[in-house]
Amino acid sequence: MQKGGWVYLLTNKGHSAIYTGVTADLVGRMLQHQQKIYPLSFTARYNINILVYFRFFEDISEAIEEEKRIKAGSRAAKRKLISPPNPNWTDLWIDIVSKW
Repeated sequence: MQKGGWVYLLTNKGHSAIYTGVTADLVGRMLQHQQKIYPLSFTARYNINILVYFRFFEDISEAIEEEKRIKAGSRAAKRKLISPPNPNWTDLWIDIVSKW
């Protein structure tokens, strides 16, 4: 039995970079990004830690497929994914933390 997974998009303060990721534990993974657990990673080097989009999938394999689809897309396609639900590119991490 597989458990679900999250697809998420992060950006930096100037929105000059967008990172697409997948995880089974969104809170734990976000803490890793926030704390720069992997200092040589792309997200750590470019200060990419603002959560602007996330979506849950019941099956982790579906989340992985969605991550691949998003990564294969253009920057414009990623912006179109983010902007309707989050037009100001607000940091959604604040919403998640406030619910804990």
